[in-house]
Amino acid sequence: MTAIGAQAQRLLAHRRPQKSFFETLIRSLIILCVAIAVVLSSISVCDGRWLFARGQLFGLWHFCTVSNGSVLKCVTDLSLAQVEGLSMGVIPIRSMVSFAVVVAIFGLELLMVSQVCEDANARRKWSMGSVLILGSFLLSATGVLSFSVLVKDHLTFTGFTLTYWCEFVAAFLFFLNGISGLHINTLTHPRNGVGKI
Repeated sequence: MTAIGAQAQRLLAHRRPQKSFFETLIRSLIILCVAIAVVLSSISVCDGRWLFARGQLFGLWHFCTVSNGSVLKCVTDLSLAQVEGLSMGVIPIRSMVSFAVVVAIFGLELLMVSQVCEDANARRKWSMGSVLILGSFLLSATGVLSFSVLVKDHLTFTGFTLTYWCEFVAAFLFFLNGISGLHINTLTHPRNGVGKI
């Protein structure tokens, strides 16, 4: 056997087996849903107006009141809202939900790179991306719940704005896709070598 033939044999032995159509489809759908969640969360954080109650609009960055003629008057000084702890409590909430978007972007990048560059570390990149997506879920869910606790005296189910629900749905999608990403990795690459979709 020639040296080139030996090298070809070695490369074929280390080559990753072909993925099935369904595995590729599921991984692509997970990536798509994470991308949608990142967009929803980004919109929610940038707008930041999460609750409308009694003619007042509470948000991460602004506090607004509706005056006569339906004109919004917004200020960045959240202490004017006269909600105990809102001006200081919203600072870590802003940080959490903003950091959740950043972590999700890095997780999404790892998920995409693991699919584009099918090297020996592709499985680890996918797992790490899924873990980062779960970290995003923890950060954004904590931010959503903390905001709800801060403004608990003004809460009504219909008072939550569309951007609040965007963040809520994004947190839910982060959870589902993080768990799904880890699960499909264990299904397609089991530790004991048994079973494959």
